Amino acid sequence: MARITGSYPDDLDLLIEGAVEAGVFGGKSDALRAFVREYFEDHENERIAAAVALYNRERITLGDAARLADVDRWTMRDILREHGVELRIGLTDEEDAAYETAAAADLEFDDADSDDEESSAK
Repeated sequence: MARITGSYPDDLDLLIEGAVEAGVFGGKSDALRAFVREYFEDHENERIAAAVALYNRERITLGDAARLADVDRWTMRDILREHGVELRIGLTDEEDAAYETAAAADLEFDDADSDDEESSAK
């Protein structure tokens, strides 16, 4: 888990401290995590912009960008293209390969579709 050090106004610190004392949160860190999580849940465009920026700087993979943006990989590819970001194709490491393998294992195929493909292959 990442650690962040920052400053914020005293009145916000008091509100957070009061919320902790009232039992709303287990601690200041819990409160700050909840605020950030809620912000990104309520601000889809900002969440997507963050994912695009991180992918563009090669900090994350396409799968990570899709997860952070809360979209599937195909939608994320389209979003990246719309933002003029060049896609990095191929597996980058063992973790990426494991993710792709797990994603492929979760694919479901309709039996009728596979029968049609077999017929057309003949």
